[in-house]
Amino acid sequence: MTNLVKRDNLDDSALVQVLKNSLYPGAQDASVYLVLDYCRAAGLDPMLKPVHIVPMWDSKAGQMRDVVMPGVGLYRTQASRTGQFAGMTEPEFGPDKTENIGGTQITYPEWARVTVKRALDNGIVAEFTAMEFWTENYAVKGGKEKSVAPNAMWAKRPRGQLGKCAAAQALRIAFPELGAQNTAEELEGKTLGVDDAPPPQIDADLIHEATAAAKQGVAIYSAWWAQTGKANRHALAAMHAGLKEAASDADAARTFDSELQEGDE
Repeated sequence: MTNLVKRDNLDDSALVQVLKNSLYPGAQDASVYLVLDYCRAAGLDPMLKPVHIVPMWDSKAGQMRDVVMPGVGLYRTQASRTGQFAGMTEPEFGPDKTENIGGTQITYPEWARVTVKRALDNGIVAEFTAMEFWTENYAVKGGKEKSVAPNAMWAKRPRGQLGKCAAAQALRIAFPELGAQNTAEELEGKTLGVDDAPPPQIDADLIHEATAAAKQGVAIYSAWWAQTGKANRHALAAMHAGLKEAASDADAARTFDSELQEGDE
């Protein structure tokens, strides 16, 4: 992976410091640079925090590492960009249940349900519903004691966290082209186990390659997308709409420049 810290672009350096001081306190420079590249490739404003840096314990590596993940807000943004997003419901919650989990008494909703609406090309507004269960989503406290009690966030906001999980799943069902990556809200506080596949983290070189292709226009970007391979297309799924838009803008800019030159002749 390219060493993102060693750059001569002072504007980027200044922006990274702003992001570190405001939205990503305590994050490594390399992680914030990756956030910046992700946002540029997808046509997103990094100051709106569409992606998150989630510190996770990697039990296989035996250390903490930063993982860059989309937020549920990014899925809403990408869905809106399709022009087919017709809204979504507020989370509906199942009955509350109180029990002792790992020595902690917690009251939580058994499930949350969210419906996303998509306007199809035939004029029908289809509804896509996801139901997520609290016991299948909550993050454990873990630690040396390997506690199964909910961590601080899930204990404090059992409804809020579960509602975000249901919203993210509903958006993925309604708009599968957004990709299948879990959001930061779904994985925050969880541990990467020995048998777990790490959440996909996009290589910076891949982002630069995709962005360079998009700058050359729709034809070249489409050819690059077709030949880059299934794994790369999956990794870049959340950025694909923004990259296509950038490619269209590049063609439009060249057409405009060409017309100006012809007018000067």
